[in-house]
Amino acid sequence: GGEGGLSGGLPLRLQVSQALWHGKGGGGEGGRGAPMAALDPGTPSTGHTGALGNGWRLTPRLCPLQLHLVALNSPQPGGLRGIRGADFQCFQQARAAGLPGTFRAFLSSRLQDLYSVVRRADRTGVPIVNLRDEELFPSWEALFSGSEGQLKPGARIFSFDGRDVLQHPAWPQKSVWHGSDPSGRRLTDSYCETWRTEAAGVTGQASSLLAGRLLEQKAASCHHAFIVLCIENSFMTSSSK
Repeated sequence: GGEGGLSGGLPLRLQVSQALWHGKGGGGEGGRGAPMAALDPGTPSTGHTGALGNGWRLTPRLCPLQLHLVALNSPQPGGLRGIRGADFQCFQQARAAGLPGTFRAFLSSRLQDLYSVVRRADRTGVPIVNLRDEELFPSWEALFSGSEGQLKPGARIFSFDGRDVLQHPAWPQKSVWHGSDPSGRRLTDSYCETWRTEAAGVTGQASSLLAGRLLEQKAASCHHAFIVLCIENSFMTSSSK
């Protein structure tokens, strides 16, 4: 295992690992902070931006830099085929857009509180950003801090295909389904029967983006077609299908 096969790639490797190490939470104090990426002499990756040549690649980050909040490409009534149907649309559209993380629906349901969709380790200190990496909230926890998910002034939310949902006419009603109380807990009487009905007489908890909030407490008829958001809840790239 000599270094012969690595000549020429070494400066790049050092640059990348240094940048990742010093970028956030790394370096210092005898290397106590875990670096966000490790360089792995594994099989060369194909088609991944993490490939560094010479058979080296970036392995998944130990701590995410940020988590993306992105809207589905069309408005949806409350009948989403349940939380699994909503999650699947998030997964499909993220894949189609070339986003490497896994995305889950920004919804509470029968067995899920919205707050718990993001892993405990990532709820503080990891910014929530839009498709263009513009910060929406300093952390997932900040969303549930009592302000009903008050967005930063001028914040924009984009769909997976890059449209600004607040400005684009494809979303005539500028509200977001969430089915949650302000703390991100499920509201069992207001989540469109676990997101399985678009009956006019049933309600789901929603929030007006025009008010600049994601967790405003408005019970809306499930026949309305509203914005459905997806939150990146895992930043590990995976080759599994």
